[in-house]
Amino acid sequence: METLRVGVAKPDPPFNGMPDDGGLDIDLMHALGDKIGATVEFVPYDGADFDGIFDGLGSSYDCVAAGTTVTPEREKKATFLPPYVISGQALAVDTRRLPRVASIDDLEGLTIGVQRGNTSQPIAERLVDEGKARAVRLYDYGSVRDALTDLSTGECDVFMKLAPVLTELVKSVAGVEVVQRGLTAEDIAIAVPLGDQALLGRLTVAQAELEADGTLQQMRRKWLGNPFADQSLAVH
Repeated sequence: METLRVGVAKPDPPFNGMPDDGGLDIDLMHALGDKIGATVEFVPYDGADFDGIFDGLGSSYDCVAAGTTVTPEREKKATFLPPYVISGQALAVDTRRLPRVASIDDLEGLTIGVQRGNTSQPIAERLVDEGKARAVRLYDYGSVRDALTDLSTGECDVFMKLAPVLTELVKSVAGVEVVQRGLTAEDIAIAVPLGDQALLGRLTVAQAELEADGTLQQMRRKWLGNPFADQSLAVH
């Protein structure tokens, strides 16, 4: 049987890294593998900059499923399936330390934490350029839990990341809450190597079948609490 190697970056709950190594991306890729008659093998990416995950396409793995947002720059490195989720950036803060912070309009003089290569990085940098925040602090991709702890110690003031992931991660950090969602609307999709039209076509058809028969809606309800593809304004 064919093996489909899937690049994943952890921790990124609820897309992956949930208890028993579950998550939306894990369930989706197993279902897609069943549809195309392939065994799925997950290949961890442990680089400091998330954008480096695309460098392994076609060599280390056949596709990437890592809660991945589609951007023009990434489309130069990969081809994307239609989105299986639409989500948006969110903002987290230790509300005990900074009770006045409720949105990006309250960041004057504060430092915004983001992960290297994450789509939150240019948003945070723009806020600094506009004088709405003091600075951006970059964290290696795998250091997100350290970043959330820093919100309580004062090493960082607020943290920005996609809402489903940030909502899940703050559950284990006392005092830290998501205070704003829907900062953006971003397509999240599986990436395949540029020019691999055969794999793109097979996975696209399989994903459409999972959407049509309700399987994808069930997965989104299970992992995101909302069955709809557009989660950009979802509140948990």
